[in-house]
Amino acid sequence: MILSPRSMKNLLEVHPDLVRVVHRAAEITSLPFTVIEGRRSLERQKMLIETGMSKIKVPEHGRHVTGHAIDVVVILDGVARWDTPTYRMLSIIFKEAARIEDVHVTWGGDWASFRDCPHFELPASEYDSVPNITADGKVGVV
Repeated sequence: MILSPRSMKNLLEVHPDLVRVVHRAAEITSLPFTVIEGRRSLERQKMLIETGMSKIKVPEHGRHVTGHAIDVVVILDGVARWDTPTYRMLSIIFKEAARIEDVHVTWGGDWASFRDCPHFELPASEYDSVPNITADGKVGVV
C-alpha cells in the first residue's frame, strides 16, 4: 500500500519512530488506511476535550499534542470503516510493523475504559511527553 499525500502531510510533525511504524505497516498490508490526524495544536486538543471526543484531562499532555500519536481511518471500497473488527485487523498489522521496527506502540482499541480504535501511540513510559509550549503556541517535547 502507498501512503496518500494526506497521510504524509499528517505525519510531518509526528515522532520519527511512529512514522517508521506507519511506513512499515503500509508496506506489509493491503488493508487501505489513511492517517487522518497526527500532531494536534493545543487549541484543537482543548476543543476535542470540550466536545467529549478526547478524554485527556490535561490537554498539554495529550499524546497528539506532543506528536506521539496518530489516528487512522480504514477505507474499503471508498467507504470509511469504523467497526472494531476492521481496526482489530489493522492493529495486528501495526503491532507487527512496530515489532519489525523495534518500536513499542499502544493501540487505543486495547484500552479498557475508553476504546479508541483509530488511535495508535508511542507509550509515555518510553517517550518523554512533557511538552514545551513556546510563547507563540508551538509545542515541542523536552
